[in-house]
Amino acid sequence: MSLDLMTNQDTLNKTFSGIPPFSDRLAKTGLLPLRSTGISTLQVNLGKVCNQSCRHCHVGAGPERKESMGLENISLCLEVLRTTEIPTLDITGGAPELNPGFPWLVDEAVKLGRRVIVRTNLTVLDLPDYSYLAEFYATREVELFSSLPCYLEQNIDQQRGAGVFQPSIRVLKRLNALGYGRENGPLRLNLVFNPGGAFLPPPQHSLEEDFRRELLGRYGLIFSNLYTITNVPIGRFLDTLINEGQLDKYLEQLANAFNTSAAARVMCRDMISVGWDGRLYDCDFNQMLGLTCEQGVPGHIRDFDLAALQSRPIVLGNHCYACTAGAGSSCCGIVADEPF
Repeated sequence: MSLDLMTNQDTLNKTFSGIPPFSDRLAKTGLLPLRSTGISTLQVNLGKVCNQSCRHCHVGAGPERKESMGLENISLCLEVLRTTEIPTLDITGGAPELNPGFPWLVDEAVKLGRRVIVRTNLTVLDLPDYSYLAEFYATREVELFSSLPCYLEQNIDQQRGAGVFQPSIRVLKRLNALGYGRENGPLRLNLVFNPGGAFLPPPQHSLEEDFRRELLGRYGLIFSNLYTITNVPIGRFLDTLINEGQLDKYLEQLANAFNTSAAARVMCRDMISVGWDGRLYDCDFNQMLGLTCEQGVPGHIRDFDLAALQSRPIVLGNHCYACTAGAGSSCCGIVADEPF
């Protein structure tokens, strides 16, 4: 385990000294041990290379990173799809488009009839070498999850980097022109909201209504759905919390907002996460902390065993409070009823 990962875990454990460990809190709900209920999503992280360096990024992705999944592990991921009935392939990063094997992975998964999700930062599609991917996505009916934490330029550029807002809007307009975001259409364009600071997201439903009104009125843009995601205190976001003296307050806020209904529906129960090096994790957040799947179950994509993995115990940590706070949080937004 790298020094950075050890530091992330040590910091969280020390800071939570006055708050019950997450596993203890979960035990009181009767959900411990928390187990997988099946695998409906194979989430594949193609690497940490990105053309942006967002301040809230739990991956710590950026242009200087070198970690990138090779073709051998991509091939193994496809073999899992061929030999199982896992319906959804969820491709993430970094900016997954920057991986040389990305188009092949998408094409092969589409041929297998899988629902393919790509988590894009939008701006990568504004780069000359990758601009073709908008049409590539449309012809294959790839579902897009696009990071857009605000509809105001100043807020976007502060959170995601100077000069990010305008190319994001340009790409969204191109995607709309291709048919993305139309009501009841096959091309789904989802927006992802992350808070810009040490606080929980606002209610997802009302925020979606705000975004629809503002994006249409200001820029003529439409989209399918908006999903809110609570910032997990790891990676670059953890560094920000420490530097701003907000860590203790934020972690206490998460723990105090614990919701049993959200805990029962956390995303790790019906997915498996594959790291850029092929290692298996319960979720993308555990991946960034180096918390591989529980001992006794396959630890690498080459050894994938659906029967063993779909009933595995989930590896827990205090960072899990982020996914169980309020209406909960997942890669597809809230998991419990609002309001909480």
